[in-house]
Amino acid sequence: MLLEVTHLSVWYDKAMLINKLSMGVDTGELVSLVGPNGAGKSTLLRAITGLVAWERGITRRSTHGDITLEGTVNFDGKQIDQIPAHEIVERGLILCPERRRPFREMTVLDNLMAGSYLLKDKDEIRGHFGKVYQLFPILRNRTKQISGTLSGGEQQMLAIGRALMSKPRLLCIDEPSTGLAPLLRTEVFEKIGEINRLGIAVLLVEQEVSTVFKMTSRNYVLSSGKIIAEGTGEQLLQDEVLRKTYLGL
Repeated sequence: MLLEVTHLSVWYDKAMLINKLSMGVDTGELVSLVGPNGAGKSTLLRAITGLVAWERGITRRSTHGDITLEGTVNFDGKQIDQIPAHEIVERGLILCPERRRPFREMTVLDNLMAGSYLLKDKDEIRGHFGKVYQLFPILRNRTKQISGTLSGGEQQMLAIGRALMSKPRLLCIDEPSTGLAPLLRTEVFEKIGEINRLGIAVLLVEQEVSTVFKMTSRNYVLSSGKIIAEGTGEQLLQDEVLRKTYLGL
């Protein structure tokens, strides 16, 4: 497995958000995490990519109380749950966060450059720009535009493009369709499929279950911080209780 999470637990004060969770993503896979709101999906991505540990390191207390992590996260055969978030990025495990979050006062170009801040080779950086512009041609025409003035769909493309500038081996994408019109959602999902076909593994958190299950090789269903089911989209949709109670279908 490229990513292997073993018995991971996350507490904020006395609230357990992730409960002894184990899962994995293999090289080149497109895997989804689905489940109801509050299931712990975003917390899991933040824990995997080192942001929960970073928050704990900044202050022993979050807005919810003391933060505690247990369990292990391995990436490419090496344990990463004890190293800083920027070192996790250097290894190729990248998070594209929920609700896009571009640097709103910066231009599109500066946002993309920020994604490449750990890269030193100028030719390599230019190559990543080429790949991003090939995937999202509209960004090439918006390079000098302030990111906060982009449409929601353009901001999502920019957020994914910025993540791609970091040279991901595994790209974790959190709720990319949130707030987008149906046509833009379709385009974003198509681009995620293209990214995966480039050989980049993708771990996708998304509420549009019916669309996601057509794209993925495997899926995990989360509820109350636990994985309650795993399988292909076809396998999971055969379970009527799962469909109605946890997938909203």
